[in-house]
Parts: sequence; C-alpha cells; structure tokens
Amino acid sequence: MARRTPANDDHISPDLLLRAYATGVFPMAEDADDPEVFWVRPEKRGVIPLDHFHLPRSLKKTIRQGRFEIRFDTDFNGVIEGCASGTGKRARTWINQPIREAYAALFQRGHCHTVEAWREDNLVGGLYGVTLGRAFFGESMFSRERDASKVCLAFLAEHLIERGFILLDTQFTTSHLERFGAIEVPRKKYERMLEEALLGLARF
Repeated sequence: MARRTPANDDHISPDLLLRAYATGVFPMAEDADDPEVFWVRPEKRGVIPLDHFHLPRSLKKTIRQGRFEIRFDTDFNGVIEGCASGTGKRARTWINQPIREAYAALFQRGHCHTVEAWREDNLVGGLYGVTLGRAFFGESMFSRERDASKVCLAFLAEHLIERGFILLDTQFTTSHLERFGAIEVPRKKYERMLEEALLGLARF
C-alpha cells in the first residue's frame, strides 16, 4: 500500500519537489490528462542495491554489440515525452502537465537527469530521475526498440557507482526491475537508507 495525499494545487515548485524527495515522498497523477497531483509515500519501497546490481547475460551481449549510443542529459524533453506517451501495456501514464513542468524545472537546476539510447540519430529509449545527495530517484523509462531502456538502466547503474552514489530508488518493484536485482524494503528501512544517502554529495 502507498499513502496518497492530494497536492494543494496543480503547480509543484522545484524547492517543494526536492523537499518531498528528501522525506521519501514523490508526486504522481491518476493519468496524463488529469491535472491533479497527489503525493505518494509507499509502505514498501523499491530499490536496486548498487553493490548487487545484476546484469542479465542477454543484455551483456546487447551492450557488447554496441547497438545503441548512450548519451546523458542531451534531450530531456524527448525522454519525458517518450515516458509520457506510453506504449503497449502502458498505453496511459501518470505523467501529466504539472509533473512535466516540475521535472523540467529540476532539469534546469541540475537535479534531474536523463540516460538516453540513440540509434542513427533517433532517440529510441531512455529514462529520467532526480538526484539529491548520493541518491538517484528513478522516475520512468521507455523503449521504442527492444532492450533500449534496459541498456540505459545498466549504464545508469555503472555511472552511479563511478560517481559515488549509494542509493538507486525505483519507487516500486516490477518483474522487469527484479531481473536487475531490485528488492522491496520497508519504509522505515528505506528512510534510514535515504538519510545516509543525503549526508554526502555526489555529482551526476
């Protein structure tokens, strides 16, 4: 179960958003067309322990083949549009206009980042998330080609380890994320992990 608290209005300031992440809370909407935003604090939190990140064998092969060019922070609008568009089973998403605007503002401040998969100068997959202290809060990912977002996740984990991050927050767990080592932790334990991650500073 996740606790949901309605937001006071449909505008989320960057400062408010960062304060929310620092306390283990993040915003969502019912769907992309709903202008209202609510705050979520899951009772069980999804995380991928960076010291136990698992790279599936099939994905190692894909990475060795060099099918995708991986870029960081070059097309925020393209990534969030890809995440918000939804495909297949995710025909609708929770990324509404207030959320787009809030994360765009965080991107301009250097607290929101993207990992992008490109092929022949086309954006074919990616993910975005928020950084605070030594924590990376993954928000959403998308793929227009097979394995594109998975490769982005693998590069993200490697990048975070190199830069000194200690917490990769996935908010929730899915069978897809469990392949990479994602686990659920109780809220109290997550809050201790978050507190430790916020004590230091890592630069994305």
